[in-house]
Amino acid sequence: MKKTALTTSALFAAGLFVTQALAASHSGLSVMGEDQDVSGGTVTASQIMAGANGWLVVHRTDADMKPGPVVGYAPLKAGENTDVTAILTEPVKSGDMLMLMLHGEEGGTRTGIFEYTLGAKEDGPVRVDGKLIMAVVTAK
Repeated sequence: MKKTALTTSALFAAGLFVTQALAASHSGLSVMGEDQDVSGGTVTASQIMAGANGWLVVHRTDADMKPGPVVGYAPLKAGENTDVTAILTEPVKSGDMLMLMLHGEEGGTRTGIFEYTLGAKEDGPVRVDGKLIMAVVTAK
């Protein structure tokens, strides 16, 4: 599948809804992913560039493009990460949209233990200039 690099602001400005590969990149940080079969209970980000150790966090989302409940996560190392796979913690159906988001390791009480819950500060989303570092994919 062809990979496409787009910023989230460009997508919103153009009013585009993209269901193929997409990436968000700010200050060298990025998340890339493609629409994919999740019937095996996992979802994979093809490439993530992280400024520090952190997490790939999988949120449910929809056409409103707002992060919803967390349905999976996987650890990340600082720098380039490829083929990062998160185990899904609940069923995801074909057609469901998933937001693959870069989260940090800051704010929690335990290093290496994922502590984030929706809206919390522990291990929260990485933002650059107020923008989330994420990509949205559709389950096949």
